[in-house]
Amino acid sequence: MTPHMLTRSLDRSATIFLAIVAACGILIPLSNLLLPAGSFLQVPTYLVALWGKYVCYAILALAIDLIWGYCGILSLGHGAFFALGGYAMGMYLMRQIGTRGVYGNPILPDFMVFLNWQKLPWYWYGFDMFWFAALMVLVVPGLLAFCFGWLAFRSRVTGVYLSIITQAMTYALLLAFFRNDFGFGGNNGLTDFKDILGFNVQAEGTRAALFALSCLALIIGFLICRAIVSSKLGKVLIAVRDAESRTRFLGYRVESYKLFVFTVSACMAGVAGALYVPQVGIINPSEFAPGNSIEAVIWVAVGGRGTLVGAALGAVVVNYAKTFFTSGVLAPYWLFMLGALFILVTLLLPKGIVGTFNAWWDQSKEKRIPATMASAAAEDGVTEPKMAE
Repeated sequence: MTPHMLTRSLDRSATIFLAIVAACGILIPLSNLLLPAGSFLQVPTYLVALWGKYVCYAILALAIDLIWGYCGILSLGHGAFFALGGYAMGMYLMRQIGTRGVYGNPILPDFMVFLNWQKLPWYWYGFDMFWFAALMVLVVPGLLAFCFGWLAFRSRVTGVYLSIITQAMTYALLLAFFRNDFGFGGNNGLTDFKDILGFNVQAEGTRAALFALSCLALIIGFLICRAIVSSKLGKVLIAVRDAESRTRFLGYRVESYKLFVFTVSACMAGVAGALYVPQVGIINPSEFAPGNSIEAVIWVAVGGRGTLVGAALGAVVVNYAKTFFTSGVLAPYWLFMLGALFILVTLLLPKGIVGTFNAWWDQSKEKRIPATMASAAAEDGVTEPKMAE
């Protein structure tokens, strides 16, 4: 992927979006670290962690929009890839605790000591090294997506059937990770993290650095998605979305294109989960809940399917609303409000916020062009020919 391909794929809205994300990734950490506490422009540490969580959700929304908005693959199980990336990072963070745990065991995490595990399971080996954990953040979700996609797409499972299968996959993982003998903390999951790369995860500097890193990951993920959808590959993906049978009849190996983009999307979701865990401080099986994946699809629909910018915007807007409304008297009614929001957007803004704005902008631009041409012709002394009397 050449730099020319990346820059060529950017339009004005994409450039503005990247500039805003880059500015937030620089200014918010600096405001948190350099300005005195209580200052009007100082961003508190808890807000840095909260907005960092929103950025991770925006990366997940980008991953879903890449397959749903441009390839027509509606996945209701992308929360599984998000959670797997989070567990990979959580395993590394657990190995960094060492003797500082409740039971002081230098090898086994506390929950294993509590459950009378005698030795570390083989699949925990290597997670004491950051590079290995970072590799697993990509490999585990990517491998699962590749195997699942190869079986599903090769069998030509599409539409609602594929959505149901992805939901069943994430529910099966939910049940598996709930088991105490599975080796991942059971219902409590992984928590009580201490360090990441030798830095205290609770320190203000670490949280600011994680937020900046999340913004950088969002920028990189956005550039990758834009490069894909703006290339010849992206045009084939859109053709698959709009007319899969016709695209296959033209000689394209539709299964290969869908498998590639599905795997890339899963890796992006894994990265989002890995950045999410140290900022939130916990990862447990509830992240596999099918409702989380459905909610992520709503983010994309609200922001604008097939726009990328809208997917990220929808993730931030909906989650900010969730934070606002779940902290007061309206907390018990949040799910009803989320459902109502999805219905209203579907009926009134079927293209989402950004998609509707883009359509309005294109229409207004088309109206302005004839008026501009007419005024230019009048200035040059050219008038409409009159009908003969």
